[in-house]
Amino acid sequence: MAIPPPPLFLITFLFSVLLPTLISSSPVQDPELVVKEVQRSINNASKARRNLGYLSCGTGNPIDDCWRCDPNWEKNRQRLADCAIGFGRNAIGGKNGKIYVVTDSSDKDAVNPKPGTLRYAVVQDEPLWIIFARDMVIKLKEELIMNSFKTIDGRGASVHIAGGPCITVQFVSNIIIHGIHLHDCKQGGNAMVRSSPRHYGWRTVSDGDGVSIFGGSHVWVDHCSLSNCDDGLIDAIHGSTAITISNNYMTHHDKVMLLGHSDSYTQDKGMQVTIAFNHFGEGLVQRMPRCRLGYFHVVNNDYTHWEMYAIGGSASPTINSQGNRFAAPDDRFSKEVTKHEDAPESNWKHWNWRSEGDLLLNGAFFTASGAGASSSYAKASSLGARPSALVGTITTSAGALNCRKGSHC
Repeated sequence: MAIPPPPLFLITFLFSVLLPTLISSSPVQDPELVVKEVQRSINNASKARRNLGYLSCGTGNPIDDCWRCDPNWEKNRQRLADCAIGFGRNAIGGKNGKIYVVTDSSDKDAVNPKPGTLRYAVVQDEPLWIIFARDMVIKLKEELIMNSFKTIDGRGASVHIAGGPCITVQFVSNIIIHGIHLHDCKQGGNAMVRSSPRHYGWRTVSDGDGVSIFGGSHVWVDHCSLSNCDDGLIDAIHGSTAITISNNYMTHHDKVMLLGHSDSYTQDKGMQVTIAFNHFGEGLVQRMPRCRLGYFHVVNNDYTHWEMYAIGGSASPTINSQGNRFAAPDDRFSKEVTKHEDAPESNWKHWNWRSEGDLLLNGAFFTASGAGASSSYAKASSLGARPSALVGTITTSAGALNCRKGSHC
């Protein structure tokens, strides 16, 4: 009987554990060959793992281990709201509200949405847990302006919001967006759009983000797949805070994530965002994320691709990078993980940026700055980081999951 090969997450784990030894122990004829093989292995693994369905039980991903091992997840959907971590951990979405089933993928009227559509659900005042009757592609007529206490839960169906404007979280709270494919998002606006049962108004041109958080709080974006939008994949500005961005798979985009409106917008000084367990994949260029003014915990993410830099910022943000895996591109001019923007070194050397327990591959390097005292990072710490050697296992299932009723997700 043929012996089946070991699962990829085990290979990735062993590879990550042994990697530092491979690089730093006995000499080899050409050390560059080792580095190139490391990079090639990571890239191949990151492509192959997208469609794997291994159970996440006990992987060390606290979000997934909270709910994915339950074969009755479909009957216990709202349990997901108890699994949030990080600064957005109190986002309850539509927990304790009714289940609303999207049966109609159309979006013909942004002012008077039709019952059964996604837009009709998100503008209601009551808490709702929104699910989908079947696989569907939703091309929105205008940006989808959400009301508070809503969960968009794509589990059990393949749901794509694509080809038009996408999701806006503006001056509302308690939002969960889970398990959605968001891609090819376009600008919208110069139109009337409803935001609640009692209010609609004129909207100017939207940016074209996958998810735009504007003055929003207690927001959790988890297990989404995002790519190729007009502006950012996920942006949070204008006093937004208490946000977790986790388990997402991001690809094929230039300016991935902007956190903070401008260097002079001081309301963003209190912003706190957790970026955890995401896979930043092929075709990405920069801003993973780009931060301003606030406090940012970047923890246990897998960075397999960037063209310019991975993490950047301006206006003295506090960036706490822990337990990530950074694999630099082959371009010798793009090895630096960080970019201190819009300031001379005499200024940015005082910004609190640290790398703690990160795995730096293929010549990647992180330029730390600031005093380095642990107390400086208290407001940029939101969960305990796992060792970077486990990142491959933790992020194996990043992106929208292929969940089917009656089985483990």
